[in-house]
Amino acid sequence: MKKVIVDMDGVMADVYHQLVQFEKRDTGREIEISDLAGKPEIESFPNGKKHVNEIGFFRTLPVMKGSREAMEYLNNKYDLYIVSAGMEFPNSLREKYDWLAEHFPFITWEQIVLCGSKKVVSGDVMIDDYPKNLDHFSGQRLIFTQPHNELIENETYERVHSWEEVMNIL
Repeated sequence: MKKVIVDMDGVMADVYHQLVQFEKRDTGREIEISDLAGKPEIESFPNGKKHVNEIGFFRTLPVMKGSREAMEYLNNKYDLYIVSAGMEFPNSLREKYDWLAEHFPFITWEQIVLCGSKKVVSGDVMIDDYPKNLDHFSGQRLIFTQPHNELIENETYERVHSWEEVMNIL
């Protein structure tokens, strides 16, 4: 059975929506996601570093449209692992685990890998929104479209814009 590795933030969980809401809460500034194409997140969200370090940020992330159904599909068809960087933001370790337990209860603790770097991860397919994670992966690379990667063109990635597209490919 093929091993499929899926990232959480920006792939299963809608980080951009959360950052827009937190920015509006703290500054009153309304950010249009459509204006962020090609900009790094740190540039798009000047208070983002503060927000991702807040208790509750990762625990309350909205679920990406279509991800629950897609994860059930992938879980039934493949050897599925959720791999997410969690060491940079220590609050995120427990929050990510609890978030997965709430929204994806069919994913077991044995399928969850919270790590510092994804360079050590291997498998057949990786779905991620960050090129730095895909660049070290030797299997099939699906880049999940987010504003920070929207303008990146790399022939070693297959771009996906939605979970429906992922299910059509896999």
